[in-house]
Order: sequence, then structure tokens, then C-alpha cells
Amino acid sequence: MSSSYGVRKVGPQYSTDFRVWIEQDGKPISAFHDIPLWADKENGIANMIVEVPRWTNAKLEISKEETLNPIKQDTKKGKLRFVRNCFPHHGYIHNYGAFPQTWEDPNSIHPETKARGDNDPLDVCEIGEAVGYPGQVKQVKILGVMALLDEGETDWKVIVIDIKDPLASKLNDVEDVERHLPGLLRATNEWFRIYKIPDGKPENQFAFSGECKNRAYALEVIRECSEAWNRLIHGKATDSKGISLTNTAVTDSPFVVTAVDIPAATNDAPNPIDPSIDKWFYISGVNA
Repeated sequence: MSSSYGVRKVGPQYSTDFRVWIEQDGKPISAFHDIPLWADKENGIANMIVEVPRWTNAKLEISKEETLNPIKQDTKKGKLRFVRNCFPHHGYIHNYGAFPQTWEDPNSIHPETKARGDNDPLDVCEIGEAVGYPGQVKQVKILGVMALLDEGETDWKVIVIDIKDPLASKLNDVEDVERHLPGLLRATNEWFRIYKIPDGKPENQFAFSGECKNRAYALEVIRECSEAWNRLIHGKATDSKGISLTNTAVTDSPFVVTAVDIPAATNDAPNPIDPSIDKWFYISGVNA
């Protein structure tokens, strides 16, 4: 399991220019394509890329369209996106990120959710106690998965824990989460249901009546999304949906290159955030 990953930050945080590139031994690599999904497949340990640290509000995500897929802050109608604080939750309630070398294929309808993939890498919620940072590569254990239905698309949320967490040895499947962290899965479901309501959107819906499926089910979802990415990176997907496939590590991919020049790191101070981001929103029906 490599510990040689680092980050290169360019531009001020909370700006449209902000980017976080992942580097390996000082060389820029693709956050989407170049980091192996499995850190130790035999023991079920995967690599997770942290996009959003727990308790923060900026909606950071891997940029699918940009070369080497840096992490950036999402925008809507030219404005930076932040999630609101839905009482009693502050920002994102877990370290939130993605599995590299996975793709939720929008050309395919899942037989159980009856919805297409959302065209993103597979989303991951890391439930350990240590707060991560954007671009961090964590080694994690897979515990379960929820199926959010977001605007008619399947948006899987894989529940994992950092292998360095004090509870990691005790958590091996979804029932262990409820045993050792009672209420966490309910709170996770609640947060995903309500977090868009302050922006005027309806409550999100889940497949499987909101149930968190077990580790075996999660591993099957990961396998499917890994196979979809494999088709994508080899130019065999029905439609690549504008995703930049430039990579430096998939040697048999038609999109592999030896290196890509990216901007030098900067040491900019973060831009100020609108104070309204700290506002609490009280959502009717929460905890009902």
C-alpha cells in the first residue's frame, strides 16, 4: 500500500480557480484513473480519495472533464456550491469522496434500482474519527452501501472505515456499524434525504426503502463499477460522456501519456466565505 501520494494545490480555496491535483512521487497523476482501486484486494482494502473533509460545506469533487481530473469546487450557474447546515448536522457528516477506477455508467440501468448510473466515480462515506483533507488517499475497509436515487439516477454511497481507525478491527459488515456506532446509519440516511431541501429541492429518495445493504452487496456494486470504468478507460464504453480519459498508469489504455504539465503549486490564502454558509436550517420531519 503506497504512502507516496501527495497533493498540489493551485489557486485560492473557495474560488473557481481552486484545484487540488494528486501527485505520486512528485509526478501529477489522474485522481480518477491512475490510483488503483484496490490497495490490498486479497484483504478487501481499497483506496479512497477524500474530496470533502467531514464538517465542511464546500462541495468539492473530482473534475471529470479536466485533464488528470483534479479536485475542484462544484459550481451552479457560475456560483460556487456549498451544502447547508441541516440541524443537527454541520456540513458533510462524514469524510466524503470517491473510489478511483470506478464509474457509475449512465448508459446502463441497474436491474434493482431501475435507474441509470450518475456518470461519476463511485461515492464513498468514510465514517472514522479522523478528519481528512482534499486529495488524501485513504486505505479503507468496505462495510455496506446505500442507493440514493438522485434526480432519476442511481447514486451509490459506499460506507467504509479507515483501516487506521481505532474501531476498524471491530467493523467488518453493516451490522457491526449499528452495534458499535448506534444511530450512524440512520443519521447518514437522514442527511442524504434532506441536505438539498434548503436550496429549494425536494427530499431525496432511496432504493431499498433506505436500507443499507451489506458488505457483500457493496462489493458487487464496486465490481460492476470497476468493470464499467475498465470499459471506459479502454475506449469501449457506449458513450464516455465527455470524461477526460488522459492517464499516466493504465499502460494498455489508448489514452495513456507519459506526463502532463500542470500549474505550479501556489500558497494563496482562502477567499472569504459568505457568512450565510454558517446558518442552521431546521427541516420539518427530521428525526420523525
